[in-house]
Amino acid sequence: MGWKEAAEPVLTRMPAVQRPEGHVPFKRKLAWTAGILVLYFFLTNITLLGLQAEAATDLFGEFRAILAGEHGSLMQVGIGPIVTASIVMQLLGGANLLGLDTDDPRDQVLYQGLQKLLVIVMTALTALPMVFAGGFLPAQPQLQLGGLTLGLTGVQLVLFAQIFVGGILILYMDEVVSKWGVGSGVGLFIIAGVSQMLVAGFLSLSEEGFFYSWYLILSGQAEIGSLVTGDGLYAIFLGQGEIIALLTTVLIFGIVVYAESVRVEIPLSHARVKGARGRFPVKLIYASVLPMILVRAVQANIQFMGQILATQWPGMPGWLGQYADGQPTGGFFYYTAPIYSPDDWMWWTAAVTQEWWQVMIRVSVDLTFMVIGGAIFAIFWVETTNMGPEATAKQIQNSGMQIPGFRQNVGVVEKVMERYIPQVTVIGGALVGLLAVWANMLGTIGAVTGTGLLLAVSITYKLYEEIAEEQMMEMHPMMRQMFGND
Repeated sequence: MGWKEAAEPVLTRMPAVQRPEGHVPFKRKLAWTAGILVLYFFLTNITLLGLQAEAATDLFGEFRAILAGEHGSLMQVGIGPIVTASIVMQLLGGANLLGLDTDDPRDQVLYQGLQKLLVIVMTALTALPMVFAGGFLPAQPQLQLGGLTLGLTGVQLVLFAQIFVGGILILYMDEVVSKWGVGSGVGLFIIAGVSQMLVAGFLSLSEEGFFYSWYLILSGQAEIGSLVTGDGLYAIFLGQGEIIALLTTVLIFGIVVYAESVRVEIPLSHARVKGARGRFPVKLIYASVLPMILVRAVQANIQFMGQILATQWPGMPGWLGQYADGQPTGGFFYYTAPIYSPDDWMWWTAAVTQEWWQVMIRVSVDLTFMVIGGAIFAIFWVETTNMGPEATAKQIQNSGMQIPGFRQNVGVVEKVMERYIPQVTVIGGALVGLLAVWANMLGTIGAVTGTGLLLAVSITYKLYEEIAEEQMMEMHPMMRQMFGND
């Protein structure tokens, strides 16, 4: 008996959101999407019962824009377990270690069940060290629940249960959006978190708010120094004035929208309907920017491990990691930490205590990790989401379309697709990684991070395209039959 036969009774019985029978009207899809979004914001505002909020440390810190969720709330783990499970499944599937054929309906059910089981396991493995190791989420010494008094261990168990339930909720909320709404829940939650941080970065009535900061500068209430000195220019462009951050934010919007419009269009014609023509677009960012979530999630898990080792292993060797105020300052975990802002790499300022060569090693590692990792995960993403040459050729063949001048054969169409898709996938993945590091180095409004802003803009653009497609299919029902969406 193989592992599939042994695991099938468990994996096929995993709780799942039922797929809709037939077509779901566009307005109902929007209603489900809006409802899940409201529920997400509601859950992010529910503080964990029994938590000493003032002493809590956010382990994900700078990765919040990517992993969504809210520190100290039911959405503590965000989409982290979903992304980590996706990485594991993509690596196992890419190496063909699972022996699953995603074209087989039975194996599809097993794959989805295994991924869901992995998410549940990852949620528990993420929550356990947060609560029970290192005091990252310190519990109150005692907690009154009705007539029951819980000690420290009991309060920790309550905290763990809340975080675990929150992780399971976000898993099924993502499934609801994927099956009944528009787009994906993971993308929706990223947009929600980044948008909230971006709006707060512009409108906050504190020194962190862009407009309020300029009000203080122009009214003379902010001490920025003389503009003819380096300190004054630094304060205007990279400090409180955030001119560079504003320009970077605007440029990221423009570059992503432009890159989404750059494409190679392969002409198509219908084999039976004369005059029916179309085009198959192979975009520059063919795999989208979602593989960047996977790359950053790997880095987040590395830093997560470093934080835990630093608290549980006081004698950790210096080459492995040195920490001050919860942040790596040397060793392996420092060099593998992503660049978050200009303060992380401008070694000539007081914000950086490391030598210039240490900073350059960190920048080089981050750049290499993002460019090469972006290309690799883009390939995995294309293959596992049926966007590769073979799957695309089958989709074109099943829709009754063909490439003019070529025989109507799946193998022929696949060879044409192989001229474009693999190369564009690698170039697009590497380009997105390069853009993310560049944006992080210059900074963005609201401390969103370049990767978070890239994700939000690209996902929003794709969501707009999906909404336009849904509206078109709602107006022309015959198109649903052509694309198999009915």
